[in-house]
Amino acid sequence: MKRFIKLILISALILYPNLSKAENEYITQELLNTPQENEVNLVTDSVDNGTAQNISSNTVDDNNFSDGVEEEFELFEQIGKKQEPSTTEESLYTRLLKTNITRTDVPSFLLKDELTHEFSKGPIKELQLFGGYRGSISAILAPRKYATKYDNLTTEVGFFGKLKNPNYEFKLSFLPVVKEGVNYFDAFWGDAYIAYNKIPNHRIQIGRSRGQVGIEGGTSSYTLPFVSRSQIGRNFGNLRTTAIKVIGNYNYVDYSLAFGSSGRYFTSGMPGAEFTGWINVKPFGSKDGKLGKLTLGGGLNSGHNRFNYNVGTVYVGYKHKQLWTNFEAAIADGYNGAAALSTAKASGFAYTLGWKVKPYLQLIGRVDQFDPDRKTSHNRKTEYSAGINWFIKGQAIKLVLNYVFCENQGQKDSQRIILFTQIVL
Repeated sequence: MKRFIKLILISALILYPNLSKAENEYITQELLNTPQENEVNLVTDSVDNGTAQNISSNTVDDNNFSDGVEEEFELFEQIGKKQEPSTTEESLYTRLLKTNITRTDVPSFLLKDELTHEFSKGPIKELQLFGGYRGSISAILAPRKYATKYDNLTTEVGFFGKLKNPNYEFKLSFLPVVKEGVNYFDAFWGDAYIAYNKIPNHRIQIGRSRGQVGIEGGTSSYTLPFVSRSQIGRNFGNLRTTAIKVIGNYNYVDYSLAFGSSGRYFTSGMPGAEFTGWINVKPFGSKDGKLGKLTLGGGLNSGHNRFNYNVGTVYVGYKHKQLWTNFEAAIADGYNGAAALSTAKASGFAYTLGWKVKPYLQLIGRVDQFDPDRKTSHNRKTEYSAGINWFIKGQAIKLVLNYVFCENQGQKDSQRIILFTQIVL
């Protein structure tokens, strides 16, 4: 137990740098104007179940990017299952060096075994602590202007676990570094929910969790292909809401249906009701088989918060061996995303293409367009992005290099070069 407590303290010291910095996932307000909320989804260490590994393995990852709903079922799948003990005594440093994590569509945890505790007394059976840090340094290239900037994109700590009653699981996370000018109590809370899993292929969650408004808008921050979300993802999605959520996951279809408050924070109260629904159809099944993995998805976010808003999204994703690509488009008649609560009639799309040169090295590119108001002409924003992802230890230790060219109608164009680091314990 003493060793367990020491590891908690060490992790807290590592994961709590630069508290004076604001939590802002985006590199400049001109380019990326939405604050980033964060979520960790548990990665597992079982190769047989197709989940991510915490042990040495040469297995190539099953996917490059999650299609959203499937992540919900990864969270508690393997908690408490530890890697096979070594036949010889090894230090923690030596074991981490030997760890080879190749799957990248779900977050990986470097210290899963060390930060997991089983309880012999009380209502809790197992509890896993986690922490994550995401930070970047960017070079801003604009006409007659050059600047460099550091951003603390994410600092998150929390825990998830199972109760003695096997039908119940829970998660609680905190975001101690918040954006300047934001109510600290509101922004401090990440996920806070309890889940019921007795119904086969289903989960029922009650509490605060990420809303599935689009694929990239509802994806964990720790598995994003680029440093930032697409423009539709960060404007329409990238949010947490308090709701009752029903999640279903089958081989050829999965879905998420959530009913709850249109408020985005604890102090928001109940300004109105909201429905968020998403469905994926997988004609070739859930795995990357002979024909690859094809996902056809669509969703609706509709609610009332001072006014009615509706956001519709369609998605097509394909993965086969080293190739991964997707297209997502959305149209809004008012929206209630992380960027703003707006009456604007906005729309946009993003097309992304990725290629795994090696299991640990990925080349990616994206064309991303956003029209903030369809009633106003000559105001579209288009971003052309290219990047290299180096998965040193899967998503647990990752280095990213992004180049973004911003073409803005009615404004001066700009460029960004971004160097990004991610650590998840």
